[in-house]
Amino acid sequence: MVSAVQHPAQSDLHQRVAGTDFLDSYSVVSELSPRRAAQIITDFPGWARVLLQIRRVVTTPFGLSNDGPDAADKVGVFPVESETEYELVAGFDDRHLNFRVSVMSLDGHVYLGTWVHPHNLGGRLYLRAIMPFHILIARNALSRVASQAI
Repeated sequence: MVSAVQHPAQSDLHQRVAGTDFLDSYSVVSELSPRRAAQIITDFPGWARVLLQIRRVVTTPFGLSNDGPDAADKVGVFPVESETEYELVAGFDDRHLNFRVSVMSLDGHVYLGTWVHPHNLGGRLYLRAIMPFHILIARNALSRVASQAI
């Protein structure tokens, strides 16, 4: 079962959070490594890929990134910023906001945390508009993690 939780205090995401930034976190019981969990999380199901295609059509005229910047190491479209035995952090900075996802494996749980720092009104409006979809995608992703064997 997916639970909304506080993101673990030892996460690198906490070093970023300031002021009106957004941070949410969900967890499931799982022994998967952060890398394996991140690979499952970013292997979006068909319905989520359709939502991402809609996002692409809507945001392209505004110059927002759809595929993330080039990077030697990515999970899905997200460049990996750091990786330890317990946490993988991926994401990038865009015109309207900066975001990172943290996938942590601690004490028999996998945590998915999302940090967002909007740069401007456009970033705040974008975050508000995508929030219901973010929640659906995050919960579905962790359900898929929970269903995978080690």
